[in-house]
Amino acid sequence: MLDQPVIATMLILGVIVIGEVISILTRARIPMLLVFLILYLGLLWTGIFPKDLAEKSNFATVGVILTAPLVVHMGTLIPLKVMKKQFKAVLIALSGVVVSGGLILLVVSVVFNYKTAVAGVGPLTGGLVAFILTSTKLKELGLVSLITIPVLVMAFQGLIGMPLASNFLRKYAFKLRDAIDNSQYVAATVDASAIEEPIVEVTKKESRFNSPVILLFKLFIGGALAIVLEHFTTISYSLWCLIIGIIGTRFHFYEESMMEKANAFSVGMLGMVFSVVLTMGSITPQMLVEYFPQILLILLIGAFGIIAGGWISSKLLGWHPYKGIPVALTAMFGFPGDYILCDEVSRSVGRNKKEQKLIFDELLSSMLVGGFTTVTIASVILASILMRTI
Repeated sequence: MLDQPVIATMLILGVIVIGEVISILTRARIPMLLVFLILYLGLLWTGIFPKDLAEKSNFATVGVILTAPLVVHMGTLIPLKVMKKQFKAVLIALSGVVVSGGLILLVVSVVFNYKTAVAGVGPLTGGLVAFILTSTKLKELGLVSLITIPVLVMAFQGLIGMPLASNFLRKYAFKLRDAIDNSQYVAATVDASAIEEPIVEVTKKESRFNSPVILLFKLFIGGALAIVLEHFTTISYSLWCLIIGIIGTRFHFYEESMMEKANAFSVGMLGMVFSVVLTMGSITPQMLVEYFPQILLILLIGAFGIIAGGWISSKLLGWHPYKGIPVALTAMFGFPGDYILCDEVSRSVGRNKKEQKLIFDELLSSMLVGGFTTVTIASVILASILMRTI
């Protein structure tokens, strides 16, 4: 029965729903993805779920197909005027990556060895691309056993990064709510106010040609163009997607929150989560036990370095650390975790729809920019350079 895609998908969705319910009941103190990853691994390791359950569901294919359009959609969430103001988010995110990477190389190299340290740096400060670069190079060098390190680091980094980021975001959200109560919000959150300005005036004539199918087609145009540009420039397609989304919105080709208007956002997000699930089937309890000391040290030193780098740069740039540190911590989970955390925190702290939107808008732009800086750019560069030193 589990071979049936509908049944396999239903089972995984059931675990996701449990995570969502717990997140709602705890007012986002416990992130949905954190609960989901723990429960899913537990079900895999106890044999309740087969290791290839995600493959049998075939739903991860949706995530693969919609990834590029989804990232283009992210670009439509951040007006260009806001992006120009987010240079501080970029610097804070980079500071976290640099400090974290430096500490891992210094401490882990002394406690274990340099190869172990390098194997963990890229995946910790980034996502799938950094993981692929690291694991591929380890295979070429014959260091197959060390591939367990980037696999486990990538699998468990979110378990540390997401709760930490959620906690800091909640604290900052409550400060925003206090500012709203004291009529100080506008003066304290200029960046967020820019998001509320209309991006484009849509006339009735234009709206006739903005059906969900047409909107989704436009997103796929942007995603396809980004993949073509990656082929000719070697720059990650995800970065091109973000740029295309921002520029397309600026020149009115795209609308704000494009994928939501195309009624495809929820499906795309679930597809992304299923894509993550595909990487977890190969993880065994034995792998975790054998490399637990190395993984634990890399995760703890890495998290400390990211927080330290985020705190220092936030202070230097005039940001509140509660806002800056989560931006740096996006290196440990990236998208869609950054978006989900902003949504969960705004829903739990905001007392009405208006407050929820104000808080969400204030948090989202810097978190998305931070996530792209670390996961898409910095981690790939860092992994590429360090793997050449082994």
